[in-house]
Amino acid sequence: MFFAALFASYFTIRAVSPDLWAANTEKLNIPFAAVNTTILVLSSLTCQLGVFAAERGQVGRTGSVLNVKGWGLREWFVLTYVMGAVFIGGQATEYASLVKEGVTIQDSAYGTMFYLTTGFHGLHVTGGLIAFLFVLGRTFLARRFTHEQAVSAIVVSYYWHFVDVVWIGLFATIYLIK
Repeated sequence: MFFAALFASYFTIRAVSPDLWAANTEKLNIPFAAVNTTILVLSSLTCQLGVFAAERGQVGRTGSVLNVKGWGLREWFVLTYVMGAVFIGGQATEYASLVKEGVTIQDSAYGTMFYLTTGFHGLHVTGGLIAFLFVLGRTFLARRFTHEQAVSAIVVSYYWHFVDVVWIGLFATIYLIK
């Protein structure tokens, strides 16, 4: 519901200020954002591969770290974490670039809506990264891997997939719809 309200606000303010949107969307680095989006979307795949490993009861890798087929929950979730962190770093880089170009939260309605929508999404991604750390920590602290730990990994994956789907909608709305 929260993101639905942000989308509604974005489209409402955009409808009454089309010239403002046209001027500011030109400043967006769409290829950079597309690469960042691809990283986040692919992190859903790595997250799900971690869930499959958890469902098999495979916490850690079997064999070399280079043998991706032998990876367990930990390896897939660490990779997912890194990809999510890269996404957040990409967002910070994009924010710095836009601020240099004069797009700020207090500058205009466009800046306000851009930073609110992408910023709250970034906070949700950060929350997901924290959840990955909790799941990973539990795998190291527990004496044996249990069904409850597998369920925890599955629940975190649901959240992560939700965050990714929301970003696909935000990316299409902010970067692709001119």
